[in-house]
This record gives sequence, C-alpha cells and structure tokens, in this order.
Amino acid sequence: MYILRFLLAASLFLSTIVFAADTSPPSPKDAELEKAKAAIARKDWATAQAVLEPYAASNPKNADAFNLLGYSLRNLKQYDESLVAYKQALTLDPKHRGAHEYIGIAYIQMGQLDKAKEHLASLDKICAFSCEEYRDLKKAIAEAK
Repeated sequence: MYILRFLLAASLFLSTIVFAADTSPPSPKDAELEKAKAAIARKDWATAQAVLEPYAASNPKNADAFNLLGYSLRNLKQYDESLVAYKQALTLDPKHRGAHEYIGIAYIQMGQLDKAKEHLASLDKICAFSCEEYRDLKKAIAEAK
C-alpha cells in the first residue's frame, strides 16, 4: 500500500515538473526556429533560408535545422547548396528520416534517380514497418520514372 502511494505521489510530482517545463517561454533560438517553420508553412523560402542559415551556424549540432535549411534551399532551386545542408543533417543524425526523404527528392529533381533510391533503401532499413517518409519518397521515385 505504501509503495502504491509513493508511486502515485511521485507520478503527480513528475507530471507537475513536465507541465511546468512545457509552459515556459521559448528561448530566442527556439523562436527563430519557429519563425523559420512559419515561413516554410507560407512557402516563403527566402525568409526561411535567411532565418535558418544563421540559426544552423549557431546550432551546428541541430540536424533538424540543417534539414529545414536544405528543404528551403531545394525549394529555391539551389540544389547543390541543399545537398550540403541535407548531408550535414545526415552526418549529425544518420537516421534522420526527413533528411533522407528530402535529399532523395532533391536527387530526383536533379535527375539522379540512383542516388534517390539509395536514400529510399536507407529509409527502408530505418523504418521497421514502413513510414511516411519512405512511402513519400517511394511514390516520388515511381512518378519520376
């Protein structure tokens, strides 16, 4: 009985801590990332790039920042630069599903289906029972043939 009460009290205490952490204001860096995501949602690729380049430079271990930068650059048709950003994201996180999907799409847009298929194979290994990124890239490759 005492153990049950202890576990209940501990879980309530921990849930209070998590709730408190979720209500704190975002850091300035997080605000910048949210600004970039909002620009991407508006398809304002130039603004997203302008926000993400300094953000990624000041957060060199953030794979998501490099992935989003690559996404913005690809939509600006700056393919070589987008590949650099995607490769950095994959260096930081070799299992980054979004980066594998997006670099695969960049390769399709560049007419390099074999390289896109390499990233599809990587996603096949990463995603145990398929995943949205795998399905999306597979569909894009099929449509490109």
